[in-house]
Amino acid sequence: MLGDAEGNMVQPPQSFHVILPRSDYTIVEDSWDVVGLRGTGSKDIIVKDAFVPAERVMDYNKFMDGTHPREAGLTNPTYHIPFTTAFPMGITSAVIGIAEGALASAMAYQRTRVQITGTKIKNDPHVLFAISAAAEEIKASRTAMLDNINRFYDLAEKGVEVTLAERAASRRTQVSAAWRAVRAMDEVVARSGGNGLRMDNPIQRFWRDGHMGLAHAIHVPGSVFQATALTELDVTPPPGPMLAMI
Repeated sequence: MLGDAEGNMVQPPQSFHVILPRSDYTIVEDSWDVVGLRGTGSKDIIVKDAFVPAERVMDYNKFMDGTHPREAGLTNPTYHIPFTTAFPMGITSAVIGIAEGALASAMAYQRTRVQITGTKIKNDPHVLFAISAAAEEIKASRTAMLDNINRFYDLAEKGVEVTLAERAASRRTQVSAAWRAVRAMDEVVARSGGNGLRMDNPIQRFWRDGHMGLAHAIHVPGSVFQATALTELDVTPPPGPMLAMI
């Protein structure tokens, strides 16, 4: 938001993307103490008495409506995919990749695993069924995500303007893909036994990271699903904060 010389807020509030040199902010150490994704470096920062020149400021609304890439003369279709489709994909793809990592680690672990009953996993049809079903769900999540972004790339390449309803449906696909992948990962982890959750076993790290990624604001389904249904019922634009993630 903008403020005047006296520190009062200027109305209406606006959102900006800004670039700050490292000398203009302080990183708050130990401000990212979470159960998963500990390596992202998502720490709080403090910015005090910093001046940001206009050339290092970008209006967030121009990201949303595609004005920035047009004004910059960028022709690659990648730059013209709606921001609210392109940006969340980075988070959704990471979550799906985490689920794939959990599956790969579980398969390596189960290869020689013998249950406490003396039964080899290779001889347990129930576990094998659950792992196979989970693998297909994770693959379906990846396919849905890639199909979604490929379709929007094709529209951008053709210069077709994407509607709000299409953007909302795109976000619904991303959110659904992330939740589907994590649910499938849970099925794998639940059949990995107590040793699968030992701290020296990577399965537990994937499990923690996946749930942390699912908790990101990008993947909260409520407002996205509601907004998608409303746009399909010709309520455009949806009221209130439901547009925040679309």
